Amino acid sequence: MKRLLFVILAAMMTAGVATAQNYMVVDSEKVFKSLKEYTNALDQIETLSAEYQQQVDAKFAEVERLYNTYMTQRGMLSESQRQSKEREILDLEQQATEFQESLFGTEGKLMKRRMELIQPIQKRVFETLESFAQQNGYDLVIDIAANPTVLYYSAKVDYTDKIIEALK
Repeated sequence: MKRLLFVILAAMMTAGVATAQNYMVVDSEKVFKSLKEYTNALDQIETLSAEYQQQVDAKFAEVERLYNTYMTQRGMLSESQRQSKEREILDLEQQATEFQESLFGTEGKLMKRRMELIQPIQKRVFETLESFAQQNGYDLVIDIAANPTVLYYSAKVDYTDKIIEALK
């Protein structure tokens, strides 16, 4: 019985120590939006995305034009001509899809450009966060940006504005 009581008491003490750790809350979305270079990078990505989308749309419009032409002429074509046109349309559609993937896919040009522009900014923000937390004795940094699991936090542990100041 004494042993069980000791184990329960030790567990409660350990839990008390774990909850006494220093932590801080930061809204990373607010931090990033406060950086001019970040908003400029997002603008560049949006512009590039619109340009790429126009190129993709043009390729698919060509596929649609070719298909519509085929459908109007289908009755006048021989079986071999129909198969040839259908293959041509399918090949062109496949090329358009591959082109779209090369621009917008996970390994596409847009993603690579996004990484080039955003990653250095993220690195700088995270290094500043880590440095601030270490200098001020915080053991844990909680990001409240778009996090539905944080139900409440006290404004006195929100250091978002101090991180923004440290980045400037």
